[in-house]
Parts: sequence; C-alpha cells; structure tokens
Amino acid sequence: MMQITRYFLCFILGVSVAFSMNLSSSEQHYKSQSEYSYSLLLDVIDTVHTYYFNEVDREDLIEYAIEGIFNKLDPYSGFLDTGDYQSINDSNNGQYFGFGFEVATDDDQITIITPYANSPAARANIQPGDKVLQLNDTLIDQTNLTDVLTEIKQHSINKRPITLTIERQANETFLFNLAPELIHIQSINAKIIDNNIGYIQLNSFQEDATNAIINQAKLWQQQQLKGLIIDVRNNPGGLLSQAISIADLFLQKGLIVSTEGRFFDANENYYASQPSIFKGVPMVVLINKGSASASEVLAAALQENNRATLVGETSFGKGTVQSLIPMLDMGNAIKLTIAKYSTPDGNDIHTKGIEPDIKISNDAILKTDYLDIIEQTTAQYDEPQDGQISSAIAWITTHN
Repeated sequence: MMQITRYFLCFILGVSVAFSMNLSSSEQHYKSQSEYSYSLLLDVIDTVHTYYFNEVDREDLIEYAIEGIFNKLDPYSGFLDTGDYQSINDSNNGQYFGFGFEVATDDDQITIITPYANSPAARANIQPGDKVLQLNDTLIDQTNLTDVLTEIKQHSINKRPITLTIERQANETFLFNLAPELIHIQSINAKIIDNNIGYIQLNSFQEDATNAIINQAKLWQQQQLKGLIIDVRNNPGGLLSQAISIADLFLQKGLIVSTEGRFFDANENYYASQPSIFKGVPMVVLINKGSASASEVLAAALQENNRATLVGETSFGKGTVQSLIPMLDMGNAIKLTIAKYSTPDGNDIHTKGIEPDIKISNDAILKTDYLDIIEQTTAQYDEPQDGQISSAIAWITTHN
C-alpha cells in the first residue's frame, strides 16, 4: 500500500474535538500498571544528560523522546506546542497564518494537496498535485522531508518568505515566491447558476460551516431550485462534527458514518434525523484528489444513502479520526489518531479514496465522449472550462 503522510501547515483534518475532554479525563485509566518503562526512560535521559561527550540540554532530550514516540505512530498524530495548538483552533474558527497550502509526503516526495482560496499559494497558481522539488536553496529528497516541512513552518511563524521550485506534469518546473499572511476562510461560497441550480462551494469544515449552509438555504427558500451542487474539490477536511451535521441536513434517515477505536467513546454510529433541507431536489457532489477526510465523510454519506451523485475524480483517501487532547502543562496538546471510520456501506476508504459515480478528470471540458455518461448535450455554465461543473449541470438537467 502506498504510504502517505500528511503535514498540517495551516489546517487540521478530521478532528473530533468532542472526544478531547473524555480522553483527557480518562488519562489516568490508561496508564501502564508497570513503572519499569517510565523509570527506564528517565534513566536513559539522565544518563545521556550526564555522560554524553557533548552537552545536551535535558529539555531537548525530553523533546527528542516525545518526537520519537510520534515518529513510530501514524503520520496524523503529533505533539502540539502552544503555538501549534492555537493555530489549529484559529483554523477551526476560519483563519490561519501561513502560505496557504497543505501538503502530503507521497513516495518520498512532497506533494501539494490543496492551495487554500485567497491565499498566497492560490494567487501564485500553485495547483493540487504539484511536486515540491526545492525549498529555497535546499533540494528535497527522502532524507530531509521532515526537516523541509519544519523549515516551511518556521518561515511562517517568523513571517519570512519562501521560494519553492515546483514540478508540474511533463517535467515542467516553476519557481514561486510566497510570503506568509493572515488568511480568512469563508466556510462557503454560494450562487445560483444555469437557470436556477444552486451551487455551494464548501471551503472548510470549520465551526460555522453547518450554520452557513442553513442560512444559505433560508436565502434560497423562495427559489424553485432545479438542482443543487455541493463542491468539496480541494477541501482537505476539518471538524468531523461539522461533516456529520452537514450530512444530516440533507438526509432524512440512514447511517452517516461509523467510527471505531480502542477508547470507548471513539466507537459510535452517527445517524441522520428529520427534517432535511432541499428535499426532492436533485443533488450532485463534486470531488477530486484534493477532497479528504471530512469531505470524504460527507461525500460517502450522501452517495451511499442515494441522496447525491458524485462527479469528478477519486478522492484523497483519509479514513482516520484525530482528536485534540489538551495537556495540563503550558497549553500544549496532542493531536492523536483515536479511531478509523467506515462509510454507511461499511467501506474503509483509507488510502483508497471514494470513487465518483461519474468520473471526469479535473481539467476535463464537456466533450462528446462524456455525453453518453450524462445523457445531455445542452449543458451551459458561465465558466465552461470547468468540465466537472458542466457535467453536474447536465446530470441535474436530465433528472428534472
């Protein structure tokens, strides 16, 4: 299986904050009954601190030990210092400071998963799938991935610009100069397109996402919508609770998602409840390889409950749930994978992704070879270069 690690520059994916208090309060319950391991760890730190030929600060040794723990866990878990913890909380509230992109390490390369809207990365035209070859003067290889990601983060914290050398398709290379800035995220953008089809671009599963969709539905309640398009392309996720509540908006019944873990509260089945919005309106969800985590929870729930047709590309494939667990000391926290999740049909999409019902590449234009699939030849849209939206419109038109 392909090994994929994610590095969160600005945003956290799939966080279930609701678990945090229970996990924190149960910390004593899960401590090992044996003190041997703790004594050994302290003895190792003391020995290195006392006898190592170069002086090493004891606090550094503790940091190394913590780092070593998380290096042996999955790539979504990690220790958060006060600044990291605050950044994640800011992100969930719709703002963050950084360059505006998220990356993954795939096959020992750094790959852009998504540039965030209205960010330095988006304005520079950095695109999902771009490979980062070089950071400033540092060539990137499998030996320095972690160091490079840390350096990007430090440049952001210290408000210093970076230069990225990017490879895109056919060995084309580009040079991008980015300066970090405070970025505000609107959870949704919405408009009416193509003769009364509602279009909602869901940018982030942040704290206000569900309310934003509810408010938009109220604004459209006098509209006789022919259909609805939910666009989660290049949406890397966010709060699991928001993905569940948004799915619940569109479903009258059925399982939304199941989570499974060792901790008692990590095992849960989430079901939809009445009432729902946009009942009877044909619905399409747009996904691509930048749709991950909470985006996949939503997409799978609507697809497998037969509420929406998925159009686009196979999604990213992140099937685990993380929780933020506050530490008692100095405002630190642990971001820990506590569960995996399954779709309503019991599918594990981790590293596999979700297959769309109508598969069309990200750069596709509406062409005759797609028309047999969507059974429509007259779709119009004000941005005709977006073949996925054109195809969604055509599908909705045939189902009215």
